[in-house]
Amino acid sequence: MTGARDPRSGWVLHVDLDQFIAAVEVLRRPELAGRPVVVGGRGDPTERGVVSTASYEARAHGVGSGMPLRVAARKCPEAVFLPVDKPAYDAASAEVMATLRAVTWDGAPVVVEVLGWDEAFLAVDPAAVSDTDRGVEGVGGGTPTSTGPEELAQQVRAAVLEATGLHCSVGIGDNKLRAKIATDLGKPRGTFRLTEETWFEVMGDRPTDALWGVGRRTAKKLAELGIETVAELAAADAGALAAELGPTMGPWYRRLGRGVDTSPVDPTPYVPRGHGREETFQADLEDWAEVEAAVRRLARAASADIAAEGRPAARVGLKVRYRPFTTVTRSFTLPAPTTDPAALADAAAGLLDRVERDRPVRLLGVRLEMVPPADGS
Repeated sequence: MTGARDPRSGWVLHVDLDQFIAAVEVLRRPELAGRPVVVGGRGDPTERGVVSTASYEARAHGVGSGMPLRVAARKCPEAVFLPVDKPAYDAASAEVMATLRAVTWDGAPVVVEVLGWDEAFLAVDPAAVSDTDRGVEGVGGGTPTSTGPEELAQQVRAAVLEATGLHCSVGIGDNKLRAKIATDLGKPRGTFRLTEETWFEVMGDRPTDALWGVGRRTAKKLAELGIETVAELAAADAGALAAELGPTMGPWYRRLGRGVDTSPVDPTPYVPRGHGREETFQADLEDWAEVEAAVRRLARAASADIAAEGRPAARVGLKVRYRPFTTVTRSFTLPAPTTDPAALADAAAGLLDRVERDRPVRLLGVRLEMVPPADGS
């Protein structure tokens, strides 16, 4: 069987935890199972804040991520509102990813590319699969490879549930793009396969913002060009798209419409470029001495975050959101990288000289961009 293609290669699985944050909270409070749960801010819908996640029961009432808590309370007054508990979600995510990294496919290890708290790509490790040395017989010509991608997806869902008590959905694709989109088609607690052969049957008539990588603003631009569906985007003239959307992005959107994605599953750990802190004030700040004090406090908190990374900041950014909802950003490259909290607070406060001081302030944010790691990753 030398030279035969290993049936495990070429498949990508995308694992997505179902209603992750809400599910973690329900695990900690089993009495909330089946009830509408909304997590966001400090858990008080009378305060300013936005929904981080909502359980499926709350979503049925029209509650969604990013929605103001007050609006969520109007849509679903019977919902249980809970504060965000980032350490708990970090811990649950770490347990999920450790479970995924322990998965093997008929004895071959998998590689895991983490996308965030609640999702990751999986693929068989290319180093464990060689077309020239192995066919369908498996490693060393032993037990035949018999587990298909659907069976592996079932194993993954069962392993995650057993290890963490959390349910997940799994998308199967012949590339990352198709696997990612397939997951939504299998939710909740399901599995769906999407490949080149079924792409247009499944996706052709869907709106362009059903594609991973096409947001509402881009979909609107495409609609202005007469492109409403995935099939229309796939058939669009690449030159016309380049002229309207840019020489890089235009053709890239056309490739998305065809379901094309050549990027590999990359297990390289994510290295943050920076750390930031934000605060939405329950009462708008009108005294700019208070604004400066808040900026300095946020800068010091962010400086503690980068100190934990062991990398100095090279650039400081400031975000100011005025009443009612106008946002401006400013940034500054430091003369020399530093971790000194006082110097970073001074730099952030100095950016206030570059914004208007004629309106009350609703939100402030400070971000510190770090120098790259020593290994250049």
